[in-house]
Amino acid sequence: MNVEIWLALLGTAVLISLSPGAGAATAMSAGLTYGIRGSGWTTCGLMAGYAIQILIVSVGLGSLIATSPELFKVIKWVGVSYLVWLGLQFWRQRQSADIESQTAAPGPMRFWQAMLINITNPKGIVFLVALIPQFIDPLHPQQAQLLLISATLLVIDMCVMTGYSGLAATLRHRFVDPAAVLWQQRLTGSALILAAMALSLAAL
Repeated sequence: MNVEIWLALLGTAVLISLSPGAGAATAMSAGLTYGIRGSGWTTCGLMAGYAIQILIVSVGLGSLIATSPELFKVIKWVGVSYLVWLGLQFWRQRQSADIESQTAAPGPMRFWQAMLINITNPKGIVFLVALIPQFIDPLHPQQAQLLLISATLLVIDMCVMTGYSGLAATLRHRFVDPAAVLWQQRLTGSALILAAMALSLAAL
């Protein structure tokens, strides 16, 4: 892959990661709730889910999803249901004890939740199916190119999600009041539900 194509890939990766969605909402929620260090579990979970999506596309299963409306719908509605469930969990946390328990949620649980958010987004897989081939030169070995494309997408997304968490963490001191924490939880829940609504409109 020449430098010009890689720079185009880099710019595309930045725009993809900056676009609002469930991942961004999850990263910002983690920054607000756990701080920049505590949000690392969530960021790693998001990256793991993204990496699995890239792997699925790289081995060709993404094409099956892209051409199978039934499979696409199944995965889509699993993702919608999961996002709505998470959003409602945030809305139901009305007692201070609930908020404290959310803050003390174990890291592995945050990792798996974040990973599932990315995995259950079939639109991301279909998008990668359309994106990745644009940067592959058929005249050169594809494995090395896929590794470079995957690494670029993951590193950029990790930086952007860390940035979202860090930005949210800087505002954390404004949410020390229980009422402010409650509103933060509701905003996070609403963002996840809105992301679910957007995903529900996705179509092949």
